[in-house]
Amino acid sequence: MDPMAFAEEVLAAQPFSKLVGTRIVAFGDGEAVLELDIRDDLRQQNGYVHGGLLGYLADNALTFAAGASVGGNVLTSGFTIDYLRPAVAGVLRAEGRVVRAGRGRVVSRCEIFTVDERGASVLCAVAQGDIAVLSLA
Repeated sequence: MDPMAFAEEVLAAQPFSKLVGTRIVAFGDGEAVLELDIRDDLRQQNGYVHGGLLGYLADNALTFAAGASVGGNVLTSGFTIDYLRPAVAGVLRAEGRVVRAGRGRVVSRCEIFTVDERGASVLCAVAQGDIAVLSLA
């Protein structure tokens, strides 16, 4: 199966990803890029995108990047995220890439940006994660 088609199938199987409207726009060679449109129902009380949504996006981008490196049988062990600026408008874009891939675990990093209608981007958050490679046995 084509790697991008595989990634789209995995994403489509995630009910929460469907709920928030996440799209995978790049997948391969230890990298993955996910996007979703900022909507009013994804905001917290101050009008910013809820931090939990940024955490979800980081988690998925980290794990999809790991899967693009070692195969699809991966699961997040843990990650940290630093919120740098509030996400307010446009499209959220999470760019994940593998730092190091081993047989049993993968370390990935992610940057999350808002991208406006002109294509200008603002860095909102950074994350790093430890992704477990699951055995099929």
